[in-house]
Amino acid sequence: MAVVDVMLPYYGDVGLMKKAANSVMAQHFHDWRLRVFDDGYPSKEPEEFFAGIDDPRVSYQKNAENLGANGNYRKALSQAEAPIVVIMGADDIMLPNYLDVVVRSFEAHPEAAIVQPGVQVIDENGIAVNPLVDRVKKACAPQTSAPLVLANEDLAASLLRANWTYFPSLAWRAEVVQGIGFTEGLDVVQDLAMLLDVADRGGAMVVDPELAFLYRRHSASDSSVRALDGRRFEEERRFFQDQAERFKARGWTKAARAATTHLMSRLNAASLVGKGLAAGNSAAVQKLLKHVVA
Repeated sequence: MAVVDVMLPYYGDVGLMKKAANSVMAQHFHDWRLRVFDDGYPSKEPEEFFAGIDDPRVSYQKNAENLGANGNYRKALSQAEAPIVVIMGADDIMLPNYLDVVVRSFEAHPEAAIVQPGVQVIDENGIAVNPLVDRVKKACAPQTSAPLVLANEDLAASLLRANWTYFPSLAWRAEVVQGIGFTEGLDVVQDLAMLLDVADRGGAMVVDPELAFLYRRHSASDSSVRALDGRRFEEERRFFQDQAERFKARGWTKAARAATTHLMSRLNAASLVGKGLAAGNSAAVQKLLKHVVA
């Protein structure tokens, strides 16, 4: 059995998906499996691409019906069998050292449930970029030049102040993440929900600053669309209210306070008000302002 299962839930740009898959197959660390879950993309090209790959570590399956992002992610996670699992974005890129970094981190820190390696953001064309949201993430992330371990309330409070992680780049201990799973009904904050569940159960995260992953950010992403029309923040507001109550009951006052304030989420909404006004979308502007002042 492979040490790492790379699960690739897919629906979208075929060319970017091929680059993502090829980056897995180019890893220096060889003990992996790549499993692709096509959520009914209306093209034969993905199937033909994987049919042409002569590597028993690579498998492809097409869902009989469209499950949606959350459903396809849950399906992919449920089928992981290796001790370590990565749920990769179908438009992101693993640098050749990615699996070396995460396997090394898990071996050095047996208490860890998650590894966050170093990430560079790229645009649609693969060019390195540093937009405002990622400058904020970098400022809020732990500042370290060596692997750092965060756990329990420290981890929860840090993530609730600002989710500085990049979900597709995370590697997980399979037994931990499968015991938690993706929360049904969440689209935008499902990654943060899972991370907070790990922290609540005593799991630790290793933050390794070595650059190993390229995260693609572009305006057509689901989270970007939802942010501009306000749907993202409706979900976030409900979620943060629930987390504030959860951690208050647990006695984690720092985490509860961070959830109640959710300052970075509100600032993010504020930064989009101008775009909403420019687009003449008054309904979106009202939703954004509601989140800013909540």
